[in-house]
Amino acid sequence: MRIATPLLLVAAALFALTIKSEAAPRFKAVAFDYFVLFNANSVIPKVEKEFPGKGLAFTQAWRARQFDYGFLRSITNRQIDFFKVTEDALVYTAEAMKLPLPPDVRARLLDAYLTLDPWPDTVDALKKLKAAGVRIITIANFSPLMLRSNADRAGITDLFDELLSTEVNHSYKPEPSAYALGMERLGLEKNEIAFAAFGGWDAFGAKSFGYPTYWVNRFNLPGEQLGLPPDGTSNDMAGLLRFVLGDAPGEDKH
Repeated sequence: MRIATPLLLVAAALFALTIKSEAAPRFKAVAFDYFVLFNANSVIPKVEKEFPGKGLAFTQAWRARQFDYGFLRSITNRQIDFFKVTEDALVYTAEAMKLPLPPDVRARLLDAYLTLDPWPDTVDALKKLKAAGVRIITIANFSPLMLRSNADRAGITDLFDELLSTEVNHSYKPEPSAYALGMERLGLEKNEIAFAAFGGWDAFGAKSFGYPTYWVNRFNLPGEQLGLPPDGTSNDMAGLLRFVLGDAPGEDKH
């Protein structure tokens, strides 16, 4: 029986490490909701400047109405450009809170949704996915203008294979046809695409559609009680990277 020399043992260990480091990602693509990448609360300072002392409350009410209008338009098949939905929600919120909204203020507040701040871990995470050969798209209700303006300002447009808006087929998430856009544009099967959700409702919608789904729960909200949890969750991109790139899949789930 031959005894392996120390040199052979070292070589074998290095070979094993090389194989592990070159392991293929678990998924061929990641489809992002935009708020996973951009901080929805970066709107608050601009609102606070216009309405001192009401920045947080106004922003939360505005965002809630924004998505309520999206859901209502989806149910009634009356989809329009989501930037217009955002404007309609802004007008309603100002009226509900009895605050003035002259044209210049309206324009400045709408601009907040074109100049969102990326989360601190966004750029590095996208670069790591790109380096691993993972294709990167969005599946977002945001209009093409909203998607492109924010990506250009953050200098990350070239990291995406496509900035995909559900506007292209006149749908909104959580309609199945909205999620199906990812498969159509990428030419991949459901199990080859990981969906990264910001909202619990979006995680439910993507999981219901059949995507492996990871919830990047930036605001540490409780899980939706809908009987279909995501495949994993964390409050940052590190958990998503582990989920996609194959290190201890599901370890962040809770």
